[in-house]
Amino acid sequence: MSEDGAVGPITTLRIVAVVVERSDGRHLLVRKRGTQTFMQVGGKIEPGEEPLAALVREVEEEVGLRLEPADIESLGRFGAPAANEPDHIVDAHVYQVRLRPGTEVAVRAEIEELVWIDPADPVASYPLAPLTRDLLVAAGH
Repeated sequence: MSEDGAVGPITTLRIVAVVVERSDGRHLLVRKRGTQTFMQVGGKIEPGEEPLAALVREVEEEVGLRLEPADIESLGRFGAPAANEPDHIVDAHVYQVRLRPGTEVAVRAEIEELVWIDPADPVASYPLAPLTRDLLVAAGH
């Protein structure tokens, strides 16, 4: 905020995010290296890239999961303050994937840590991104 109280320009980030649900109902959250906030897997949409293509690319890069289009359900678009970038908001194309039993995911790329949470009782010791909190509320949790 400047001396006169004005807020600087807000930048919108076009992103994709996916609610990954395990067969036991737990949801996957990840924390990127150098940050404290947990969020859904996803990332920025590259110029000229379709949201679904960005989702498939980001999920494979971040957790090694190869998604088939038939496994992906669109949940719509959501806006929220960006978790790790001040003066930024996200315009998120959000999807859901239900994993088959035995499907493995692993920390890759810029991901430092992953956790599986009970969406009805997200553990307070994990700071959650604003979009993540909104998605838990939208899911009725």
